[in-house]
Amino acid sequence: MQKIIQLITRFIPRETQQRIAHFFLRIVSIFYRGNTYQDPINNKRYRKLLPYGRINARPNALAPDSMSLERHRAIWLFLQNETTFFTENVKFLHVAPEYCFLRLFKNQKNLDYVTADLSSPWADVKMDIRKMPFEENTFDAAMCNHVFEHVWEDVDSMREFYRVLKPGGWAVFQVPIRWNQSKTYEDPSITEPAEREKHFGQRDHVRYYGADYTERLQKAGFHVDVVDLNKKFSADQMKKFALLPNEKIIFCTKKK
Repeated sequence: MQKIIQLITRFIPRETQQRIAHFFLRIVSIFYRGNTYQDPINNKRYRKLLPYGRINARPNALAPDSMSLERHRAIWLFLQNETTFFTENVKFLHVAPEYCFLRLFKNQKNLDYVTADLSSPWADVKMDIRKMPFEENTFDAAMCNHVFEHVWEDVDSMREFYRVLKPGGWAVFQVPIRWNQSKTYEDPSITEPAEREKHFGQRDHVRYYGADYTERLQKAGFHVDVVDLNKKFSADQMKKFALLPNEKIIFCTKKK
């Protein structure tokens, strides 16, 4: 199973993976039921989760029913515990919408929910994040995960999010980060997919962010809070929800 998942995640587009895997994993999940892990998105419990990863598969990463990964569960818990996302009326922009969130967010009565992406079949709006087709001060909140590492003009894209958010608006921008590196690693001369995978972790990535990721967001205008989930949850909770031990949420706000 681990080898199959590695091959699928490396060479099959994400949307195709999710369309096919959804039906298969709903069946597989029956055999994974138990009480060791809990997916907070749908509260289903498992004795173990599926491995996931393009090169080195992480054990107990993928919850089969919702198809959530560690970062999705972390974001859900953060939104639930640290924001008013589930209780107040929010005009919400979701770029590169994740499958595990789509139906749930669409069904939330308090959300004016807009999905957007350049290629995703689930996006309401087809757009390039470097030039969004929205007026200034349109959205109360936004989310865009694992996208900036694909885009050379990442700071320009961050500025576009800042522009379309209302004063006081907030956003979650998760990316792969090596916190032990002070500087982001990028090299425009590395263009071959195999070399990009070797240097940046994926064939279509153009950089590997370091701890200075927050400085790029600040350059775009945001106030940035790095929320360490280890300080929000006990070790037992981190294990129960199958979160990564170094998980941090990048929470950005626009000045009022």
